[in-house]
Amino acid sequence: MLRWLIGGGREPQGLAEKSSVQTIGEDQIQNPYTELLVLKGHQDIVRFLVQIDDCRFASAGDDGVVFLWNAQTGEKLFELRGHTHKITAIAPFSSPDASEEKNHLILTASADRTVIIWDCTSGRQVQKVSCFHSTVKCLTVLQRLDVWLSGGSDLCVWNRKLDLLCKTSHLTDAGISALVELPKNCVAAAVGKELIIFRLIAAVDGSEGWNVLEVKRLVDHQDNILSLVSVNDLTFVTGSHVGELIVWDALDWTKQVTECNFWDSSVHPDVQPEIKLSQSPNETSVQHLTSDEECVFAAVGKGIYVYNLQMKRVIACQRAAHDSSVLHIEKLPNRQLISCSEDGSVRIWDLREKQQLPAEPVPTGFFNMWGFGRANRQANQAAKKVQENTPMYFLELVGDLIGHSSAVQMFLYFGELGLATCSADHLIILWKDGERESRLRSLTLFQKLAQNGDLQLRF
Repeated sequence: MLRWLIGGGREPQGLAEKSSVQTIGEDQIQNPYTELLVLKGHQDIVRFLVQIDDCRFASAGDDGVVFLWNAQTGEKLFELRGHTHKITAIAPFSSPDASEEKNHLILTASADRTVIIWDCTSGRQVQKVSCFHSTVKCLTVLQRLDVWLSGGSDLCVWNRKLDLLCKTSHLTDAGISALVELPKNCVAAAVGKELIIFRLIAAVDGSEGWNVLEVKRLVDHQDNILSLVSVNDLTFVTGSHVGELIVWDALDWTKQVTECNFWDSSVHPDVQPEIKLSQSPNETSVQHLTSDEECVFAAVGKGIYVYNLQMKRVIACQRAAHDSSVLHIEKLPNRQLISCSEDGSVRIWDLREKQQLPAEPVPTGFFNMWGFGRANRQANQAAKKVQENTPMYFLELVGDLIGHSSAVQMFLYFGELGLATCSADHLIILWKDGERESRLRSLTLFQKLAQNGDLQLRF
């Protein structure tokens, strides 16, 4: 079931047909997403969205059902039923052979201790694996090797036919919570506060078999690792529950940078500090990481931070980007960021360079009399040099998307087709560019009138 709303309306659960439409407001004129397409089908929290191709995506969550949607029209394509408990991980698995027509598949793992592979073209279940001793918490596809990995109490390696190629011995009861692919057939697995590096080695007999070996354990984090992101073939980054951010060398797995208080206002002299008696771990928890070649973008507590890898420091931040924890963040191609939060909001941010102000003159008089003039002059010259050589940025709010009535878990960006969000309110919303959609409707109407011969030009 789907329903259009224009103007950024909120449609609370249970009051869908009687809710009043709220406008986004004149102060958010830069926000293009002024039309909402509400997709209904899920009966519980929707936690995952995964892109299948340019115009299709899948959704999954605590009701154990997978839905396939058309991102352009909002049409429900398939309803995939096969799990009996909530879905814990989902991943696309397409054919690596560019010469053949791509066979789009998706993998889903569930708390029912099964993994199912689905055909996105037919909506049918291809195969089901039920040999797990615990819940699979994460799935990672290694397209180059045409295998996929499941992480739980063990790390298992599978082929496209769902044959188990190899597995590790039992790790811990906590198990693997996240995986990231590294160069040289390696992966990094988050197991509590440890980071374990595994290497896949091809069988020497020429068969399709693989062996998986543990090659290193990294114990530099002080608390559980919540997020991993691969920056490029040389670098990956991890974030923990207590706000640690570590930049790693992806080839030899050594630390490049450790930042334990990059979220602290005391390290940002241009940010007004907050006075607090204590700091909750949730306020410093690194919930999600994403990156481009230059920066890592971190969702930390209620804030979002832009960490420049070359400068090795935060270049922009919004310490109170949302009213509750930020759950997901992504960078768009146009230097914009999108973030979503437990507070039910989705926000768009513009990363802009600050106008550099001339350095203030060195103070004289009273401080010189007590011998502080020289120190101040040196400090001021150093600050001026840093200011001249280091560009400063800030994050400006340019869009506030109001539509969900509960925590927004994540989103997918489809370019011109808009934005898809999923929430604890059981809804998926497609956010559309109102101006573009209006032009498309006008063009369609114009073409229809022309075809029917009803279009007459009068002079």
